Amino acid sequence: MGAWFLLVCIVLRGLATSRAPWGNMYEFINLTCFCGLVAALIVLRRRDLRPLWVFVLVPVLILLAVSGKWLYTDAAPVMPALQSYWLPIHVSVVSLGSGVFLVAGVASILFLVKTSRLGDPGREGLSAGVVSRLPHAQVLDRIAYRTTIFAFPVFGFGVIFGAIWAEETWGRFWGWDPKETVSFVAWVAYAAYLHARSTAGWRDRRAAWINVAGFVAMVFNLFFINLVIAGLHSYAGVG
Repeated sequence: MGAWFLLVCIVLRGLATSRAPWGNMYEFINLTCFCGLVAALIVLRRRDLRPLWVFVLVPVLILLAVSGKWLYTDAAPVMPALQSYWLPIHVSVVSLGSGVFLVAGVASILFLVKTSRLGDPGREGLSAGVVSRLPHAQVLDRIAYRTTIFAFPVFGFGVIFGAIWAEETWGRFWGWDPKETVSFVAWVAYAAYLHARSTAGWRDRRAAWINVAGFVAMVFNLFFINLVIAGLHSYAGVG
């Protein structure tokens, strides 16, 4: 129901603006959260995985609350710099990759919790009780790995589309703009995770920590880079 409700909100926003509804941070976060919910619907469709839904909903609800409270902008046409056919292509692909990365990040965090002392058999307490209800650590690891395998090339194509758009708009494919730089760092972190996950001796907690680092870089890129650091992507922020 939540995914359908968010889809309706996105469609209504598009009708109100008479354009693709992802021209600013508010709209981008809505689309990313929708993609994350759809990914979770597919990945967590088995009955034994349904307890994981609450852990996916928490970051989604936080993102939507922050977006609605502090990042909301009235429906309006996008600024001239964004009026390109590359906008819906670039942003939709990046949103899809980011939404699936959200599910992967949650799975890796839960894997780290499950394999920590909180997951020790016989441990008592509320937190231990919650952890005991999580799926097996191998299941969480497999979810993180498979979702990252999907999101990694999708996000990479999104970055490539953005580079092509940048060449058409600014005359260069890559300028090490702060957002470009952190996006590249996050992409490298996910590449390192996939490599580590397939390397003996790195498949467990160390690989999961790398995946979490990539997720943290994505969140940092979304908020701090857009709202604090000046750059060519600053126009995608509030207002």
